[in-house]
Amino acid sequence: MSTNSLTKAVHETQPWWKHGYVWLVISGPVIVVVAGFVTLWLALSRPDPVVAEDYYQRGLDINKTLNNQDAAMTPAMKGRNHAATPPQDHPR
Repeated sequence: MSTNSLTKAVHETQPWWKHGYVWLVISGPVIVVVAGFVTLWLALSRPDPVVAEDYYQRGLDINKTLNNQDAAMTPAMKGRNHAATPPQDHPR
């Protein structure tokens, strides 16, 4: 018997768990499953804060405030834009 056929026979008689490639193939899905359980544990142990009861009214108030700031800033924005205009483009 040659050494090639002897080593081939030894590899064929080993159980599946003694082959390194089997563990390489199995380790990927196992890592993903463990990471999924860790993510689930983190999600359940640290819940998000509850949304305020009057979230809609708060949003409307914020929009009103933003609209009022835009109206108040209009002269300043015009002045800034006018100051940035080159002198040859100023209206006469």
